[in-house]
Amino acid sequence: MIGDGAEDEEKWLAAGAAAFKQNAFYMQRAIDSNNLKDALKYSAQMLSELRTSKLSPHKYYDLYMRAFDELRKLEIFFMEETRRGCSVIELYELVQHAGNILPRLYLLCTAGSVYIKTKEAPAKEILKDLVEMCRGIQHPLRGLFLRSYLAQISRDKLPDIGSEYEGDADTVIDAVEFVLLNFTEMNKLWVRMQHQGPARDKERREKERSELRDLVGKNLHVLGQLEGVDLDMYRDIVLPRVLEQIVNCRDEIAQYYLMDCIIQVFPDDYHLQTLDVLLGACPQLQPSVDIMTVLSRLMERLSNYAALNAEVLPYFLQVEAFSKLNNAIGKVIEAQEEMPILSAVTLYSSLLKFTLHVHPDRLDYADQVLGSCIKQLSGKGKIDDTRATKEIVSLLSAPLEKYNDVVTALKLTNYPLVMEYLDNEAKRVMATVIIRSIMKNNTRIATAEKVEALLELIKGLINDLDEPQGPEVDEEDFEEEQNSVARLIHMLYNDDAEEMFKIINILKKHFLTGGPKRLKFTIPPLVVSALKLIRRLPVEGDNPFGKEASVSATKIFQFLNQIIEAVPNVPSPDLAFRLYLQCAEAANKCDEEPIAYEFFTQAYILYEEEISDSKAQVTALHLIIGTLQRMRVFGVENRDTLTHKATGYSAKLLKKPDQCRAVYACSHLFWLEDHDTIQDGERVLLCLKRALKIANSAQQMASTTRGSTGSVTLFIEILNKYLYFYEKRIPQITVESVESLIQLIKNEESITSDPSAESFFASTLRFMEFQKQKGGAIGDRYEEIKV
Repeated sequence: MIGDGAEDEEKWLAAGAAAFKQNAFYMQRAIDSNNLKDALKYSAQMLSELRTSKLSPHKYYDLYMRAFDELRKLEIFFMEETRRGCSVIELYELVQHAGNILPRLYLLCTAGSVYIKTKEAPAKEILKDLVEMCRGIQHPLRGLFLRSYLAQISRDKLPDIGSEYEGDADTVIDAVEFVLLNFTEMNKLWVRMQHQGPARDKERREKERSELRDLVGKNLHVLGQLEGVDLDMYRDIVLPRVLEQIVNCRDEIAQYYLMDCIIQVFPDDYHLQTLDVLLGACPQLQPSVDIMTVLSRLMERLSNYAALNAEVLPYFLQVEAFSKLNNAIGKVIEAQEEMPILSAVTLYSSLLKFTLHVHPDRLDYADQVLGSCIKQLSGKGKIDDTRATKEIVSLLSAPLEKYNDVVTALKLTNYPLVMEYLDNEAKRVMATVIIRSIMKNNTRIATAEKVEALLELIKGLINDLDEPQGPEVDEEDFEEEQNSVARLIHMLYNDDAEEMFKIINILKKHFLTGGPKRLKFTIPPLVVSALKLIRRLPVEGDNPFGKEASVSATKIFQFLNQIIEAVPNVPSPDLAFRLYLQCAEAANKCDEEPIAYEFFTQAYILYEEEISDSKAQVTALHLIIGTLQRMRVFGVENRDTLTHKATGYSAKLLKKPDQCRAVYACSHLFWLEDHDTIQDGERVLLCLKRALKIANSAQQMASTTRGSTGSVTLFIEILNKYLYFYEKRIPQITVESVESLIQLIKNEESITSDPSAESFFASTLRFMEFQKQKGGAIGDRYEEIKV
């Protein structure tokens, strides 16, 4: 088997193939002339080429296949000779006259195949003779291929039930004994190959051995296909004999491959009924055997069996499959003291998947698996093996995928304990998996207790964990994670107001300790959730407990004030500003004037102290005006104070156009149609006149700095405000004031040089004309205006 190099090996193969081809040619010529003596002579010379020790298994296989093809031709010739009167017994003896043992045994197997076909002797006797005679070849490679040939030519001639070779005297036992004996001898030869050659070539030999494993495994395939091998025979004869050989060979490659073969070739119900026997061999295997993969495949196969055949599920309970698998895994881990943590976790991950498929209703089984996994992880600290970490994530994801319900996973007491062994990065990943499961399955978490448990599970996304941080999280990934947490908040819901208030208080507790970066993502949805709860509450006058009730609007507003106070620290003053205004509007609907005023006050403080950018000021001021316009709860004094502040802010904006627009927007604060006490036409007119003054000032400033008249757009916008209030029949907005403003715009030279302004003005005039044509009270009013 040991060659001096690849080139020498190619030369030896070429020389052997040439000699092989020459003798095959002469053998075929003898066959064509029905010359049995020469056919045997040249076939023996041809087969002598298989006696070489210079070829690697891969090259030797090439030569063997040439021999196999030629021997099929020889077998056909032998069969024809028996039909022409040649005694098969004499032929069987004649082939044994070959000088060398290897060609002799190949010819003997070929003649034995013909002997069995003629049925002149029981198949079992011939097979027994052949399998014993093959002991004459003890060279590992040559013996392995010889027995492979014996297995191939005999597989359709075994005395199996229903076979034409069954006979009165033959039973399936004989077929099983033949295959088992051949398997045993082949495995011994295969294992011995590892010792053929110097130690430095061990790695190459192991690779070559792996390439030959199918030759040995075919015997088990044959056993698995025998009709006569029923459960009893498998349990009493086949499995014990095969396992005995596997355990005793003490070879890593053989043990792993043959255990996997058993799992793949024999029926699932056989495995189910013989679990204790099969699993009992696992702890006896060599420590280096990849028993993790073997057991994982066994559990996967049994899981699929249960999934496809619901009627067999009672048998799993009857044979206590779960307990046997759990105990076997424990014994294997105990026997292999150096087993990597990855292998142990993978075993329990496979067991959990098996349990979830076969016993989905037994949460105690699933929790038991997680508990066993914890025992293996205890004392290991945080797992730093990336693959082991991924396997733990897979383990924890399995219940979510099976039940499609996080609530069920929360019932597993050991579930959060397993998560503690993940590092920060893995905890974030697992938390994301949990949230995705909730969103995908639209799972509602309805109790404070379950919310608390859930937040503990996903604390990797909502808390700055105490352990040393890994690589810095990418900003986009961080935002995506926090947005997923924000969406999760809306899945935490209970129709009972008291329970819902408990939930949002738990959320507040976790979020406020979660680090400033997260608050701008988590606080807004929490505020929205609290405002939804307020809308569901009865009016406090209808509540017999009033403000003393366990859940009241007042208490929720206090809660909102506390959490919004934390937002400017992010810093996100603009976000806190918007939330204060939303809460003020909610307080307005609850008729809570002091609370609404307090929220407005906080918003004003933020506007004055924190919002300094001119664009942000403009946006914020319009939000103030819009919100204040919708407020109905304020008394005269409070409203005047807030309105005065808003108009004051308007006049202090940096840019004149922004000032103008803010001031004319303030005019709406003094006239509310559905509120008799807020209808002050004088102040409306005052705002509009002040806006005109600022617009004129802006135009003059533009003329001074740019050398041209400024845009007339501001005047057109103010005209539209005049028309709005004119329609509302505010006495102070007269026909004369509207007409004079229209005339002012027409006289502006810049309107013709500004297409957008010209179009805007034309649209305004068309609107006025349209209102005239409508008729009615509005039409009559517009008829008074002479354009």
